[in-house]
Amino acid sequence: MQGGNLAARILSIIFLIFITSLSAQAQTGKITGRVVDESNHAITGASIKVAGSTAGAVTDVDGHFTLNISAKDSVTIEVSAVGFTAKTISGIIPGSTEDLNINLTASSNDLQAVTVKTSARRESTNALISFQKNTNAVAQVISAEAIRRSPDKNTGEALKRVTGLSMQEGKYIVVRGLSDRYNQAMLNGVLLSSTEPDRKTFSFDIFPSSIVENIIVNKTFIPEYSAEWAGGLIQVNTKDIPSRNFMNVQVGTNFNTNTIGKDFYTYKGGKLDWLGIDDGARALPGNFPAKNQFSVLGNSEKTQLGTPVASGSWAPEKKGSFLPTLGQTFQFNSGFAGKVLNDKDLGGVISVTYNRSLRNLDYNNSFYNIDGTKADPSFRYHNNRYSNDVLWGALANFSLRLNSNHKISFRNIINTNSSDYTTLRTGKDFESNAQTGENIKAYEYAFRNNTFFNTQLNGEHNIPSLKSKFNWFGSFTILDQYLPKQRRLQYNQAAGDDTAPYLALLSNTLSQKTGSVFYSDLNDYIYNAGGDITTSFNLFGQKQTVKGGYNFQVKDRIYDARPFSVTLPSDNPELKALDPSQIFNASNFGDGSGQLHFDEIPGVYYRYIANSILNAGYIQFDNSFTDWLRIVWGARYEYFDQLVGSVYKSDPRFNWQKKGDLLPALNITFKLNNRTNLRIAGSQTIVRPEFRELTGTAFYDFEVGATIIGNPNLVRTKVTNADIRYEVYSRPGELFTIGAFYKYFQSPIELAFNQTGAGGSSTFNYLDNNKSKAQTFGGEIEFRKKLDFWPAFERFTVQGNFSYIYNRVKFQEQSLNRPMQGQSPYLINAAVQYDVQEIGLSTTMLFNQIGRRILYVGNEQVPAIWEAPRPLLDLQIAKKLMHNKSELKLNIANLINKRANFYHDLDGNKVYNKGVDALAISRNYGTNVSLSFSYNIK
Repeated sequence: MQGGNLAARILSIIFLIFITSLSAQAQTGKITGRVVDESNHAITGASIKVAGSTAGAVTDVDGHFTLNISAKDSVTIEVSAVGFTAKTISGIIPGSTEDLNINLTASSNDLQAVTVKTSARRESTNALISFQKNTNAVAQVISAEAIRRSPDKNTGEALKRVTGLSMQEGKYIVVRGLSDRYNQAMLNGVLLSSTEPDRKTFSFDIFPSSIVENIIVNKTFIPEYSAEWAGGLIQVNTKDIPSRNFMNVQVGTNFNTNTIGKDFYTYKGGKLDWLGIDDGARALPGNFPAKNQFSVLGNSEKTQLGTPVASGSWAPEKKGSFLPTLGQTFQFNSGFAGKVLNDKDLGGVISVTYNRSLRNLDYNNSFYNIDGTKADPSFRYHNNRYSNDVLWGALANFSLRLNSNHKISFRNIINTNSSDYTTLRTGKDFESNAQTGENIKAYEYAFRNNTFFNTQLNGEHNIPSLKSKFNWFGSFTILDQYLPKQRRLQYNQAAGDDTAPYLALLSNTLSQKTGSVFYSDLNDYIYNAGGDITTSFNLFGQKQTVKGGYNFQVKDRIYDARPFSVTLPSDNPELKALDPSQIFNASNFGDGSGQLHFDEIPGVYYRYIANSILNAGYIQFDNSFTDWLRIVWGARYEYFDQLVGSVYKSDPRFNWQKKGDLLPALNITFKLNNRTNLRIAGSQTIVRPEFRELTGTAFYDFEVGATIIGNPNLVRTKVTNADIRYEVYSRPGELFTIGAFYKYFQSPIELAFNQTGAGGSSTFNYLDNNKSKAQTFGGEIEFRKKLDFWPAFERFTVQGNFSYIYNRVKFQEQSLNRPMQGQSPYLINAAVQYDVQEIGLSTTMLFNQIGRRILYVGNEQVPAIWEAPRPLLDLQIAKKLMHNKSELKLNIANLINKRANFYHDLDGNKVYNKGVDALAISRNYGTNVSLSFSYNIK
C-alpha cells in the first residue's frame, strides 16, 4: 500500500524544474498580447501604438504582437485594424506578467469615427465576454482576471461564481441544480476521471487557481466534446506559452476563525506530512502478508503480525493555539520565450504552488427513528474535526512553433491534495437505552492523499492550401488516492450513571466503527488519444466549416482496501476502561480470551478491478447561411465497454456492459443585430454509472455514522436536453442574458438512506434506477453592468445571475413529489467591484446562495435529508505597491458564517424549523482569512 510514493518520486522532478526556471531572465519594458475579432479569430496586420511615443508593432498571422518600450509606469496603447473599430487601452504596465487579450469589433458606417476607450483590466474581461458572445454553444467563461479578483484559492471555489453553478463540500460542482455526478470535467481538452472512490464526481479543488488560464462551462452539447454529462461540461485550461520572459513569487498566510487562538488537536504522523505525503510512517510493515496469505493464518499469528500495526497511543495530541494554527501559501511562476533551431519559437511556463491551511470543522450529526412528525434519535453526536490540509502542485508547459502553421505543445501537471485529520466526538447512543441513552466518546485519525498527474502531447497544424486544420493529442493520467492507517475508537458510558467509567466499545465482533484500522489504495490509469480535421469553404457568401474527429480512452482502476479490526473475545472491563493512550499497548495483545486480538474483515467487496474502453467518433457542421443565422449541428457516436470485476467467472464480477449510443446535437444562433443573439439548442446526452457505484464495496463513513454500499444493477442515464437563450451585449464588458431549459432523465441515479441495513446498521444505497424518470424545467438570468453613467458610481461594476429550476422524479409511473437528489430550486450569485486604478486599489464583494436540496433520498420509513439554504459572502481587497511591481491582497471568505443545516422536514413546510424538524447534520465551517504578498521580479 504505497500510494503516496508517486508524489514522492515526482517531487524531485519539481525541484529540478524550479532550479531550471531560475535561469529564465525576466525582461522589462515589453508589452505583449494578441488581437482577435468577435469570433476569437486572429487579426493579422493590426497596428498597436503607444500613445505619446513612436513605439509601435504589427500583429503576426496568429494575432500576436510584442512592443518594446523603455517606460516603467503605466502607458496607453492605440489598437486599430482595417474594417474594425479602433480601441484605446489605458493602464498597461510594461513588463507585466499577463498578456493582453484585445478584442476588436467589426466597424459599420455609423461607427467609422468612433474609438472605444477602456482599461487593461477591463479589456481582459471584455475579451472573455466576447468569446461567450460568439461561441458555438450556450456557455459561460471565467477568466484568469476574474479568478484573481475573488478569494478563491482553487478551481472549485471559482466555479461557484458561474450562472447556475454551486458547490458542495468546497470542491464538488453542481450545475443548474443537478448533482455533481451529472457533470463532466476536461483538462486542456482531455477527459478526466472521477477523483473519489465513493462517488461519481470530480474534485475541482485539486487545481490551484494560480495555474488556470480560463474555465469554460458548456451548458449545451456539441459533438466535438464528450457527451457524458447533463448539467455542464467544465473545461479547465491551464496557462500556456508567454510572449516574453517573466518571473514572480507570492507568499502568504491564512487562518480560520474556528481554529485561531484555540486549541488544535492532531496525532503523531510522518516527517513529510507538511508536503501532504506519507513517508511510510503509517504504512503496513514491509513483511505483512497479502490478503489471501493472512486469511489462512491462525488467530495467534494474526495478532502477532497485527500488534505492531494497531499498538501505540490512540490519544490526540494538543498543539498550541496561535502560530501552529496559521497556514502558509507560496507561489512561484516563471516563463520564457526565445528562438531555437533556425529561428523557431520556443516558450514555456513553469509554476509551483503550495497551500497549507488548518481548520476545525465543528459539526453535529444525528440519526432518527421517525414516525410521522415524531423523531426519536438513534444517536446524537457533537464532533470537532481538526484537519491539516495541504494542496501543492506544479505545472510545466512547453511549446515549439515550427512556423506560422505548425505548433507542438507538451503540457504537464501534478497536484497533491491531502488532508490529515483528527476527529473528536462526544454525544449519546440511544440504541441500547432509548430513554436516557449512553454517553459516548469517539476518536478518528486519518490521512487522505490524492495525487493527480497528467502529461499531454498535442499538435496544431494549419494547411492553408486545403483550407484545413489538423489537431492531434495523446495523454496519460494517473490518479492515486491513498488512505493509510485510518483508525477509529469509541467508548460508551452506562446509561443513567454519569459517574460510571467510559468503556471501550470492543467485543468479539469485527467492526469498522471501533477498534478499526483501515487501509485503502485507489489507482486510476487513463490513456487518451485522438485527433480532428476541420475544413473550411465558402457557401452562400459565408464561411462554412466541417469538423470530424475520433477520441479513444482506456481507463484502468485497481481498488484495494484492507479493513482490520481489534477484537476482545471475552469481556475485560479493566482493559476496556484504559484511556486511548494505553488501551492498545502491545502488552494488551495476546492469545488469551481477555486480551486484544487482531484480524482482517473478510469479504470480496474490499477489492475490485475495473476497466472501461471508450471509442467515440463525431462529425460536426458549423454553417452560416446568412449574416444573422448560424447553425452548429452533427452527431457523436460513443461505444462504451465497461467491466467492474474480473473477466474470470470464478472471481467477483459486479457489472459488465457494452453499449453504443448515437447522440445528436443542434445549436442555432440568430444574430438579431451586432449586439444581440437568440440561441436555441437540443441534444441527447448520457451519464454512466461510475466504477464505485457498481460494486458491492462497503465503506463506513465516520462523519455520517453509516455504511455506503454500491449497486451492480445500475444502468446508464439518458438525458434529453433543450435550451433557449436571449443575449444582449450592449457594450464591451457588459452583458444581459435570459434563458430557459428543459431536461428529461431516463433512469437517474440516486443515493438513498436505508435505516434497516445489514446487521441493523444504517446504510446508504444506490436505488435501482431502471424504472425511474425525472423532468427538469428551468430559467436563468445573468447580467454585468458598469455604473459609469452615474459619476458617483463610475468606479463600480455590478454583476450577478439567478437560476430557477423545477424538477420532479417518477418511479414506476408513480410521482414521488420530490426533486432529484442534489437538485436545487434556485441559485443566486452577485458581485460588486470597486476600482481606483490611479492608486492601484481593487475590491470585490461576492454573494452566493442556493435553494434547499436533497442531500440523501429517503424511503417509506424515513423521509429525505434536506440541506437548508444559507448565504455566503466573500470579500477581496487588493493594493498595488512599489510602482506596480508588487501586490498586497486580503481575502475573507464566508463572512456571514451561518451554520449549514441538513434536516428531515417533518412538518413538510419546506423550511427548517428548529425544534420541529429533525436536524440530521449541522456544520460550522468558520470564516477563512488570508493575506498574501506578490512580487514581480524584473
